[in-house]
Amino acid sequence: MADHEHVVILDLGSQYTQLIARRTRELGVYSEILSHKTTLAEIRKRHGLKGVIISGGPASVYWADSPKVDEALFSSGIPVLGICYGMQLGCSVLGGKVIPGDKREFGHADLEVLHEDALLAGITRRLADEPHALRAWMSHGDKVTALPPEKFETLARTQNCEYAAVRHRTLPFFGVQFHPEVRHSVSGLLLLKNFLFNTCRCAGDWQMSGFIEEQCERIRRQVGQGHVICGLSGGVDSSVVAALIARAIPGQLTCIMVDNGLLRHGEVEGVRAAFEGHFKVKLVVADARQRFLKKLAGVTDPDDKRKIIGEEFIRVFEAEARGVKDARFLAQGTLYPDVIESVAAHGGPTAKIKRHHNVGGLPDDLKFELVEPLRYLFKDEVREVGKELGLPDALVWRQPFPGPGLAVRCLGEITEERLSILRKADVIVQEEIEKAGLTRRIWQGFAVLLPVKSIGVMGDERTHEYTCAIRAVESVDGMTADWAKLDYDLLRRMSNRIINEVRGFNRVVYDISSKPPATIEWE
Repeated sequence: MADHEHVVILDLGSQYTQLIARRTRELGVYSEILSHKTTLAEIRKRHGLKGVIISGGPASVYWADSPKVDEALFSSGIPVLGICYGMQLGCSVLGGKVIPGDKREFGHADLEVLHEDALLAGITRRLADEPHALRAWMSHGDKVTALPPEKFETLARTQNCEYAAVRHRTLPFFGVQFHPEVRHSVSGLLLLKNFLFNTCRCAGDWQMSGFIEEQCERIRRQVGQGHVICGLSGGVDSSVVAALIARAIPGQLTCIMVDNGLLRHGEVEGVRAAFEGHFKVKLVVADARQRFLKKLAGVTDPDDKRKIIGEEFIRVFEAEARGVKDARFLAQGTLYPDVIESVAAHGGPTAKIKRHHNVGGLPDDLKFELVEPLRYLFKDEVREVGKELGLPDALVWRQPFPGPGLAVRCLGEITEERLSILRKADVIVQEEIEKAGLTRRIWQGFAVLLPVKSIGVMGDERTHEYTCAIRAVESVDGMTADWAKLDYDLLRRMSNRIINEVRGFNRVVYDISSKPPATIEWE
């Protein structure tokens, strides 16, 4: 992305770091996440550098081993925005004091704007149209308790936070104790826009059309005259990867769909119908159902499931690739959230949430060089690329489906019988969502088989069967999500159909957990 102006984001361990990157791109500015250990000299090497954002994090700045950044950054003249821990770190370095707060502050808080400067420009004027314009999302235990008055100006405060937003009087350092990157902060996007365009003087040159041409050129350089095999699941990620590679290197791509026995009902047939009508590349379907189910027999730990599926996925590819001349490259639809949730980003202290089969689950002796053109994109950006490439809406707007498939929705042991029960319930959920016209509104809606059996009464007979959980969430990028407030009649129809049509379930529950603290998938 060397040709773009961009903002560097220093990762200090926040689970929201990737959201900061997503929001800046949403505003037309490319962002790059780097380790907090990156020196000022290395940061300055970035062509088109406009500013730096320092993320939040779980540590306390007064700990001896807490993550720090190059202190020279704050006096470098580069505009810097510190968020939560990033604000506390900047204030501490520049003469302020940070201590444990008497009261932790998590959730919504209302800002009282004291000075509507370049950072907060326009926020109070939104109140007439948006009564909650000043509502911000807090997530902190420590707090700044003192600032040198001759150096700092307080821009906003809350009932429990005296310094909710501050700026240095002479240096281009701004700090906010809340999280403008999450959508719970009503005017958060406006604040980030103010920082990018009022302070950093960005022009906003990040567009998906430019990304496509850049990635095509990158793929040509990486692959040369070699051949790429692409794992095609029928989801938007793998479909966009296939279309992108087909555009970059026509005739050098073979797509392989692995039927691992963990797919939804009619998945293989649906992919054949959709794919063969829109792509001019070779498609091979590998039937590996028994192989995967045998390997997963008796396995209940979700991390072990993902690792086994990731390794077997590659082994099947290796076997199929032997029939493809010069197949040295493996293309995957890995996205930024996959990377962030699987490993600590860029050497930063972010906690690993779960292993993604195509990131942390790949075997060490992988015989392919990976081609991952979407690795630094979020889901909504991928859909933009898909539209730019001319993919049909049925593919572009298909709901995300996890790489490990139904293995992470069938909690506990994986058996063909339990998968069959789950598939039937999932079909009902999908059908009812589509009938209700909610396909675009709901990010993901699916059924989960819980390893919990309960007593029921059906036809005057006692039953002892599994519990089905319905999960439906609304989201923009999958990094945060809220449970969908489905109509009671819709939930009733789903429940009635599952209990009456699926032998194996006698109880249905609805998951009303948001992400965070939960994840979208159950495993």
